[in-house]
Amino acid sequence: MNWSTIENRWTDYKATAKQQWQKISDELIAGTAGKRDSLSTQVQQAYAVNKEEAERQISDWQSKQIEKPVAKQL
Repeated sequence: MNWSTIENRWTDYKATAKQQWQKISDELIAGTAGKRDSLSTQVQQAYAVNKEEAERQISDWQSKQIEKPVAKQL
């Protein structure tokens, strides 16, 4: 899945991001607004890892995401 889908529908994906990175508060996860750089910064700070490791973790998480169906409007 490409990152733009995750970013554009961050409200659908932030719960699984929170499960992946439990040390990051709900507020900080939400505050990234799906911006990959922001999420990377939060992972680096919370887990004391370098940028390359944070990016590896994000890429691994991204590869496990499946596209969530869009809720139909009534």
